[in-house]
Amino acid sequence: MLPFMPEMHLFEYAVIRLVPRVERGEFLNAGVILSCPSQGFLHTLYQFDEDRLRAFGAPEADFAEWKERLCAFQKICAGRKEGGPIGQLPASVRFRWLTAARSTVVQTSPVHTGLCENAEETLARLFRELVL
Repeated sequence: MLPFMPEMHLFEYAVIRLVPRVERGEFLNAGVILSCPSQGFLHTLYQFDEDRLRAFGAPEADFAEWKERLCAFQKICAGRKEGGPIGQLPASVRFRWLTAARSTVVQTSPVHTGLCENAEETLARLFRELVL
């Protein structure tokens, strides 16, 4: 008899980055966004660490605006009206919109892929490894 093989699901993720000075190209990892269509999963986890940002050289930054932008990632992922017009689009389109290249203080890394059994556990693991 063959050993039990758990069902694996394709997922995509990107790291959410805070870029205090866009012209310098330096960033701090602040969160992770993960999409796993076969599990109906599109979520993000983030952490906003003002002390780390100040130490990184962003003492004059508008932290309230940055927090609002990170919160928008959650709202768009959730697919509710609070996510605005983008939040009403299909999950795959929302993920592509959130991970599109942009030149602003909140950016995402290139999209990476993998296989997982449980998307929620994978998101938590990636957040611990890449952000915390």
